[in-house]
Amino acid sequence: MSAVICGADNWVAVEEFGKAKEDWFTGQLALPHGIPSHDTFGDVFAAINTEQFSECFSSWVADLAQLTEGEIIAIDGKCLRRSLDKASKKAAIHRVSAWAHHNSLVLGQVKVDDKSNEITAIPKMLSRLDIAGAIVTIDAMGCQKKIARQIIKPYCFWSV
Repeated sequence: MSAVICGADNWVAVEEFGKAKEDWFTGQLALPHGIPSHDTFGDVFAAINTEQFSECFSSWVADLAQLTEGEIIAIDGKCLRRSLDKASKKAAIHRVSAWAHHNSLVLGQVKVDDKSNEITAIPKMLSRLDIAGAIVTIDAMGCQKKIARQIIKPYCFWSV
């Protein structure tokens, strides 16, 4: 994470950052074999179940965030920068995220499935969030009856 915050955008750059800061890292972590290679970083991160990680992340953030009544949560989709991989013929990665304005915190995010759009990803993300008492903003793509029902359902005293 430190390397990425400092601008590393690939595993070679992460390894180089680690080696440049090795004295500090070895003071914080047990690294008997030194800084891992870029291949090791790639292998470890490739082995992560992204769906399970996303659920764990959302749960962890929910514990951290102290949403207040009237919190503004902005839901929006974005294309991840530099995610298009022409060499492997992989499309760019699109994600939908929920941003809590007061907390300055991403509450959760979900990858938009290939050959799909935000309309299918937003309900999946909303199911992981506790948005009670919040003001939810969403762009035109998300203005669907099913999504609106999911947002207001906890407050309805009538059938939705």
